[in-house]
Amino acid sequence: MHHYVLLPKIAYFDIYAHDQDLQLSPAFALPFTEPVSRVIELAYDRDFSHIPVLDKDRRPLGYVEVSKLKQLWESGQANPSDKVSQYMIKFKRTSSEPYTLITPLTSLNELEQFLQTNIFALVTDFQRKFVIGVATMHDLEQFVNRRGF
Repeated sequence: MHHYVLLPKIAYFDIYAHDQDLQLSPAFALPFTEPVSRVIELAYDRDFSHIPVLDKDRRPLGYVEVSKLKQLWESGQANPSDKVSQYMIKFKRTSSEPYTLITPLTSLNELEQFLQTNIFALVTDFQRKFVIGVATMHDLEQFVNRRGF
């Protein structure tokens, strides 16, 4: 079960605020061919719970849930040399569930709505060719606190 904190409608306070105002750290993502052993090492070095997985053209394919991968690793169900793509959760891209484009110019109101039903948002360029950053509800909360709302 996910815990969500509903923020005041950010656009009410700053109608021109966008993702770029969040001051996100640069994205950390892995290629689909990365071995499981390296994924676990990198995840814990950076203290990430979820890591985006990219295809050979650096387009988002899905993400790996680090805690779940670690459990599989510790139980011997994940081989250190297995590719991370074997354990990733694929993004749903169907006509009934269209891909939501989140860019640096997406309003924070739209981002907040997206994050109410998703763990995180990948902020991409307009053509979805590469990941610029990863935004979470925590990032929105920090933004609100910095602005003094």
